[in-house]
Amino acid sequence: MTAPLCLIAAGGTGGHMFPAQSLAEELLARGWRVRLSTDARGARYAGGFPEAVAIDQVASATFARGGPLAKAVVPVRIAGGVATAWRRMRADRPAVVAGFGGYPSIPALTAATLHKVPRLIHEQNGVLGRVNEVFAKRVDTVACGTWPTELPEGVEGMEIGNPVRAAVRERAAAPYIPPGDYPMSILVIGGSQGARILSDVVPAAIASLPGGLRRNLRVAHQARGEDEARVTAFYAEAGIDAEVQPFFDDVPSRMAEAQLVVCRSGASTIADLSVIGRPSVLVPFAAAAADHQTANARGLSRADAAVVIPESQFTPEALAEQITAILTQPEAATAMAHAALSTGKPDSAERLANLVEHLAGLDNQAPSGDMQ
Repeated sequence: MTAPLCLIAAGGTGGHMFPAQSLAEELLARGWRVRLSTDARGARYAGGFPEAVAIDQVASATFARGGPLAKAVVPVRIAGGVATAWRRMRADRPAVVAGFGGYPSIPALTAATLHKVPRLIHEQNGVLGRVNEVFAKRVDTVACGTWPTELPEGVEGMEIGNPVRAAVRERAAAPYIPPGDYPMSILVIGGSQGARILSDVVPAAIASLPGGLRRNLRVAHQARGEDEARVTAFYAEAGIDAEVQPFFDDVPSRMAEAQLVVCRSGASTIADLSVIGRPSVLVPFAAAAADHQTANARGLSRADAAVVIPESQFTPEALAEQITAILTQPEAATAMAHAALSTGKPDSAERLANLVEHLAGLDNQAPSGDMQ
């Protein structure tokens, strides 16, 4: 008997791909077959998926980039992608299609609608992305990663949490070493592409810390390629022990070793912080659609697990004040780490996989999860 197939549709950013990868890992462990539907850009971000996951490239495009001519051909490219997805679905019908957002998820979700295949979308952020907003009323279930999620009128969401990768789950609730008069680690990450504002502000903030504190710090800073040289030079000139790279492929282990994380508040980063359990200073991306990164940060902020600094107030002086406060108060830092853990949902991948099996009619009970 052929194993059931789940077709996962996702765009080409870490925010979409990491939870999609986590679901793929869980379904494979349950004996499912899994395919990933994405575009050429998304395929470049799929390196972390298990080898057993087949990758289907389909044509897609976005209205968010390019000039008038590029925007004019978007519907044609999407239609071509839908036709390709429809033909593939006809040849190998999935039991469920799970969309994780991004324009590359449009073809598979549209083809699934035409084929009347059970389908769900998973929204990582506290505000629906453009594509998920379009499909929210056209799918069987909206699974929510950030709770509560702002949803269109008449749409109910199910609290699932944001699935984290196996590498994160392996470090769930890793013991936290409180700050003290010994070597300490700060991890600086700004999403899969880094963040210029972190490269502009963080090095100066760390350089201005009191000498005794600064000498104990080791910094792992993810900076954009175009910022790498200047950030590296600044740390070196300031005598700060720092490793600067455009991309860290071992963020979970670095996060587990850190006394403090300074980062954006993308949904996947928030999920990692809450599952591993680390104090953080969050700097929401001001230009994020519908200000969703501010919404993402609320859970950790309300739990007293994170300090949130808006971009408009993110200065070296403001950051240095927060770093000093956290790293000179070990009991408070430990409390922040425990508070972060209290918001985590390390079983989100299992809950989402349960939902997939429920939609496929392969279970005997409804999946757990709060309804909104």
